[in-house]
Order: sequence, then C-alpha cells, then structure tokens
Amino acid sequence: MSNILVIEDDADLAEIIDLHLRDNGHQVLVSNDGLCGYDIASAQSFDLILLDLGLPNMDGIEICRKLRQNDELTPVLMLTARDSELDRVLGLEMGADDYLVKPFSIRELQARIKAILRRQQLLKRMKNTATGPIAFRELEINPAKRLVNVRTQAVELTAKEFDLLLFLTAHPGQVYSREQLLDSVWGYSSGYFEHTINSNINRLRNKIERSPSAPEYILTVRGVGYKFNDKVAD
Repeated sequence: MSNILVIEDDADLAEIIDLHLRDNGHQVLVSNDGLCGYDIASAQSFDLILLDLGLPNMDGIEICRKLRQNDELTPVLMLTARDSELDRVLGLEMGADDYLVKPFSIRELQARIKAILRRQQLLKRMKNTATGPIAFRELEINPAKRLVNVRTQAVELTAKEFDLLLFLTAHPGQVYSREQLLDSVWGYSSGYFEHTINSNINRLRNKIERSPSAPEYILTVRGVGYKFNDKVAD
C-alpha cells in the first residue's frame, strides 16, 4: 500500500483518481489548490505525488521546483492538459519523474503509477546496498546523501540525472539501450520518450565530464546505447 498525494484543481477528475487509487489499495489525500498542496507535500511523507500543471495560487512547475530545492525526493507524476515539448521538458527539468497528458485513461495512469513505484523500490535497494561514497577517478558519488562531486566540487543534478548516473555506475561496462534505461530508471518503456534519455545523458556529460564531446565516464556505444566506462572503475 502506498501513500499518494493528488494535487488537482479539477474536482471531478480528482474524485475519479481518488476512487480508483483507493480501489487499488492506496491511501490518498487530495488537494485542489497549489499552495495548499505544496504545504501538505512539505509537511507530510508520501510515496508519490500526482501533480497538475495548471493550479490556482501556485502552479505545478513551481511546486515541483520548490520541493526539489528542499531536497524532497518523492516521485512526482505531472498531470496536464498541455502537450508542448517545452512544457514537458520544463517539467522534467524541474525534477518531475514522469509526465501524463490529459485526457488519459485510468488504465494508463495506473500503469504509470505502478512503474514509478516499482522503480523507486529498485533505486532504494541500490542505495541501501551501497556501503558509502564511491569514487571513479575525479568523480565521487554518495548514494545515501544523493551527492555528486567532480574534482572536489559539488555538482547539482536533477533527481533523474542522479538516478541515471547511479544506475550506470552500479553496472560499469554493461551496455544499455535507451529503452532499457527508460525501463530501469524511469520505470516504463516508450519510444516516444527515448529523447529523454539523450537529453539527460547530454546534461550529465556537461556536468561531470572535462570534455562532454569526448566523455571519459559515460560512453556511447554506437547503434546500441550507453555504458559507464568500466576502465575508470578499476
């Protein structure tokens, strides 16, 4: 059973989501106001937040940004009527874990929720098995504190960038396709979202590599996908 916060100003939609989630055994709390929803998310612990983009008093992008600034790592699934590339990328940049465009089916929503929760359990197991900070030449990762240092300088990563880096470093030398990375880190596979992997890889390289165009850590395997360089893990 998971504890889920729904921040959605469409009362009818919020009620439908509430009913279906409770039918699936989840505990649900609903807020129809952005500022109120943010206060609840900040004060209580949840396993997942369903977050509408267009909300009164504080929009979903701002809520997500403020939660991540406060080191709140609860997964966020954004629900929105907007479907532009800019809105989608902005939501992911602010730390959202997934993005579902209205109108959507309850079955699709349930599948996304199941995938996110499954991925969270996997990442928790990975973090719990780590004994402490791990170092690869000039790159140091602290899984427990979710901190990354490069050449002794702290590097700020989004939640998804960190999860992707942690997953790759846990399997040095193993090559993963974009679809496999989506399934393992995001919790679902969809060719439509494969560009998400490319953009996250590019941002990671810009933040941790001396030369992003000639990466030392995250390598491209042409025609297949990506891997973490096993030679720096020796």
